[in-house]
Amino acid sequence: MSNAVVAPAVEGPEFTRAGLNLADASLGARVLFVTDEFFAPRERMLDPAPPVFYPDRYDDHGKWMDGWETRRRRSTGHDECVIRLAMPGRLMGVDFDTSFFTGNYPPAVSLDACYCPGGDPGDDADWQTLVPATPLQGNDHGFREIRSDQPWSHLRLHLYPDGGLARLRVYGKPHCDWSGLREQDEVDLLALAHGGDQVAWSDAHYGEPRKLLRPGRGVNMGDGWETRRRREPGNDWCILALGHPGLPRRVEVDTAHFKGNYPAACSIQAARVAPGTGTVQSLVTQSMFWPVLMAEQPLSADSVHRFETLADLGVITHLRFNILPDGGVSRLRLYGRPQA
Repeated sequence: MSNAVVAPAVEGPEFTRAGLNLADASLGARVLFVTDEFFAPRERMLDPAPPVFYPDRYDDHGKWMDGWETRRRRSTGHDECVIRLAMPGRLMGVDFDTSFFTGNYPPAVSLDACYCPGGDPGDDADWQTLVPATPLQGNDHGFREIRSDQPWSHLRLHLYPDGGLARLRVYGKPHCDWSGLREQDEVDLLALAHGGDQVAWSDAHYGEPRKLLRPGRGVNMGDGWETRRRREPGNDWCILALGHPGLPRRVEVDTAHFKGNYPAACSIQAARVAPGTGTVQSLVTQSMFWPVLMAEQPLSADSVHRFETLADLGVITHLRFNILPDGGVSRLRLYGRPQA
């Protein structure tokens, strides 16, 4: 059998960098319903890995394709599927990826959304069109911007009339309903599901800092923030925004799978930053002088480190995570109480 051909990386619009892919199966996104999946199952469409193509691979249904593909429709109507996002979010844009689908891609697609945070949509769901019917090309990325300020939890994807889609990536900012959390509740203020996000970093050669905020422990060394080997003085760092202002109580630093490349030590600085004050670059400059929340602490390989001795800085909104001098960390948790 011939070797796999991997779809090349492309430079997408700004929303592909600013937003999180909320249709990522590794974060919990699921396809709940499809009208058909004869040629390729629904799960492949939400795989976070790049699509692959095997020129001579076939199965009992025909050509093996890395994506969701329906049979050739011989009647009126069209195919569709319903997707539960990994977490509710405010959407910024979508990538209808038809990589390797050349004679079997849908000529057009559209995308609807609804908000059902307490469960999955029923027959009376209020579906709203986010992307009207739009044409696609084969073996291409169909980037479309979404202009919507409200949160959404589920999507309905229409293929006109049938065909295959390698990947559906839906970028946005996670939405957390903080009204359900009391000030005495201790939560992970940095978690993606609570709206935590990356702001800036010194280096992300092997993995972006946003991976620090993913749920669960890392699945491998690629599931974390890792910098290149530092060949000059100094140390690496990243700035992270909390999902909600809060009073920090304890920290967890997990170096899962990082054994010969974990940092020797880490420290945390933090501050409360008023919304709309300054730019990312000015925040980077100011962060050098933020007070210390957690003094320098040694780290070890492939371990969960728990730290409860934190300075009393009051309510914070941002932190600067310093690793000395470089290396990789799988997860960072900041447990505390949300505050107004």
